[in-house]
Amino acid sequence: MKRYILFSLLFLFACANTIFAQTKVSGIVIDKSKNPVPFANVAFKDSNEGVVSNEDGRFYLESSKDYKTLVVTSIGFSDKEITLEKAVNYNFTVQLNEIENLKEVIIYSGKTSKKDNPALEILRKIWEHKRRNGLHLFNQYQMGKYEKVEFDMNTIDSAFMKNRLFKGMEFIFKQVDTSRVTGKTYLPIFINEALSDVYGDNKLNKTKEILKANKNSGFGSNQQIVSFIKDLYSEYDIYDNHLTFFDKSFTSPLSKTGIDTYNYVLRDSAFIDKKWCYNIIFYPRRKNELTFKGDFWVNDTTFAIKNINMAATKSANINWVKDIYIEQEFEVLNDSVFLLTKDYMMSDFALNKKEKSKGVYGKRTTFYQNHQFNQKKPASFYKEEVNYSNDEAYKKSDEYWHENRFENLSKDELGVYKMLDTLQTVKKFKQLYNLVSILGSGYAQFGHFDFGPIFSSFGVNEVESFRLRVGGRTYFGPNDAWRLQGYTAYGFGDNKFKYGLSGKWMIDKVNRIILSGGNRRDVEQIGASLTTTNDVLGRSFASSALFTTGSNGKLTNINLSNVAFEIEPVKNLTFQTGFSYRTLISASSSFSLDYYVDAANTITKSDVKQSEVNLQVEYTPNRKTIGFGVERDLVDSPFTRFFVNYSHGFKGLLNSDFKYEKLQLYYKQPIIVGPLGRTNIIVELGKTFGTIPLGLMSVIPGNQTYFTIDNTFSNLNFYEFVTDQYATLQWNHNFQGRIFSRIPFMRKLNWREIIEVKGVYGTISDANRAINASGLIYKAPEKPYWEYSAGIGNIFKVFRIDFSWRGNYRNLPDTNNFSVKGSFGFYF
Repeated sequence: MKRYILFSLLFLFACANTIFAQTKVSGIVIDKSKNPVPFANVAFKDSNEGVVSNEDGRFYLESSKDYKTLVVTSIGFSDKEITLEKAVNYNFTVQLNEIENLKEVIIYSGKTSKKDNPALEILRKIWEHKRRNGLHLFNQYQMGKYEKVEFDMNTIDSAFMKNRLFKGMEFIFKQVDTSRVTGKTYLPIFINEALSDVYGDNKLNKTKEILKANKNSGFGSNQQIVSFIKDLYSEYDIYDNHLTFFDKSFTSPLSKTGIDTYNYVLRDSAFIDKKWCYNIIFYPRRKNELTFKGDFWVNDTTFAIKNINMAATKSANINWVKDIYIEQEFEVLNDSVFLLTKDYMMSDFALNKKEKSKGVYGKRTTFYQNHQFNQKKPASFYKEEVNYSNDEAYKKSDEYWHENRFENLSKDELGVYKMLDTLQTVKKFKQLYNLVSILGSGYAQFGHFDFGPIFSSFGVNEVESFRLRVGGRTYFGPNDAWRLQGYTAYGFGDNKFKYGLSGKWMIDKVNRIILSGGNRRDVEQIGASLTTTNDVLGRSFASSALFTTGSNGKLTNINLSNVAFEIEPVKNLTFQTGFSYRTLISASSSFSLDYYVDAANTITKSDVKQSEVNLQVEYTPNRKTIGFGVERDLVDSPFTRFFVNYSHGFKGLLNSDFKYEKLQLYYKQPIIVGPLGRTNIIVELGKTFGTIPLGLMSVIPGNQTYFTIDNTFSNLNFYEFVTDQYATLQWNHNFQGRIFSRIPFMRKLNWREIIEVKGVYGTISDANRAINASGLIYKAPEKPYWEYSAGIGNIFKVFRIDFSWRGNYRNLPDTNNFSVKGSFGFYF
């Protein structure tokens, strides 16, 4: 820690001529046994500026004012005042003494009581009034919004600056500063600013935000970055029972379930902006839960929050995030209306939660002003635009920003713009940036061509043995209106080349009218999913997984061509119609797609030629996307998906073999159950009308890999069940560590519990059984098949393992009654 102090002092000397004096204090609070005192209140004397120490007793406090005394208090201990002899005071050790006379204890010690606690009486008043505060008082509202997002490398020390990685980029360290929240040194590496107008209608329950201006430091893909920020920092309301950050549901300190989750202490009362307010401290009752510690000031008549400060507890079961710190300030519009005017959130992203670990700060500061009320707008105003993009917002001049910012940038922040623009010209930085891009996207960029995806370069199956694949796509930018993609592959077992080529062109950006088409000749595991599309380049993981269980030789040579027309007339409602033609023939001598073509069942045919027209409807409410081009990325947030596909097969058209109609439905509903985790319910239904061979049947998807594959059955082999009508139901739930956090010896592991149950019912018509000449004995789950699993996630933060058991059909030959599957992923 001394080297951090030295660096901070050197920086302080360099900035000695700053306009405002600053007081900085950091340290640890301990008891007389040298044990840390968690959740102690640390404040400057005679002020409302203070913090709560973390679970390790550590604190950092900073103010732009000049203070001479620090006051430290904690339940069950005597208050302690410390004289600050200088402006910057690091590494204080504050020892508190336990109160000997129990009569001096005014409130509570340890876990606070749920009875006769004045803090809880105030909390109940907050619940009663929360929908009668702020913007909820008005039918309509509108306001200006200014948002600044900054990312900083933190815990910068001399050894870090001398790292060979930064050779040639030493000039960037001139921008090093000290965090007012943690007291650690940091180096800004990115700033994004946005100005917008926000509109809301409480009667319609609608909101709309119109971007007016956006600016960031040196990176050209502004729209992508803005969308990424929206994904990373979602909006929240502290009055809600649960607050979602980084895909995790935290219990709000103002939640109606907060009494069972937090301890509350009434600490103080004072006038703030001429309003009498109470100060309440809160901290969690248990470790390893998604909770906060901090304090808030609340008005004594409206019971509206005046300001709140809170930080996620260190033991919270969340990955890659060491700290989450939140401040909100509310101003009094008149005697009864409290409006949010400032929202500050800082996250410390790091590989681990050790005190000295290096990481990246993500800081978002939002200001609101110029409120107007009850100016009604038509309902059509709030209709979401399908593909809205305001290119002019990214071209505003420096003079515009100087006149319209809600808060002026500091000298250091202005310097960051210049520093990062310069950094773009450094060759080594470009190399590092390209490496990160390759790992993130899976593509390596060469001019306007992307090579990849590199993670699909190798595969293994019984037909091709070892498979090598190379491919790429055109790429002029993230918002390309057209894109060509292609690949070629070679199987060293069958000594054959394969290929795929597709193109997409968005001819109308407003309604996202897209024309597409392509052709693919490859080896495919066609029974890998029930709900299928005619995506030319779509190829299942099961077709070429590096590691599999049992035989995966039931593969098919497929030659697929298609053209399609797609439109999105309403946000997240997509219609697509297309025509496809395919030929199917077995790729293995041990597998057959043969079928009878005569009534006497004497003549067989081994290939299938089929033309088909289809109509698809997909509705995905609450889905968020990144980008405005022909291809978009999805924001990693849960959304409902409803998909319907109708297909009609023609007989005789282009020598097609069968006439049939097929109807498929897919429905997925994610449900966030507050602190209990997330549930997913998935339903699939399908029926084929007409006589068809094995190659066109609905095969219940098995999973013969060692990895978890969504919407498959872990204990089924390929082609174990075949149907022409089916119904599946899946339910899975991730407890996010809720159970393990209650088991003392498992708390620190931060493992997460997952349970799942899947079932399928299906039948086959007599006509389809009659034409089967494949040698495969058709089995359908006319008695519903089901399996169940239990898994542990977050092992070493990236690995998940699932144990799955068959519920029935356990005595069939070559069955897997038990299986173990794994998966890797980076999740918060």
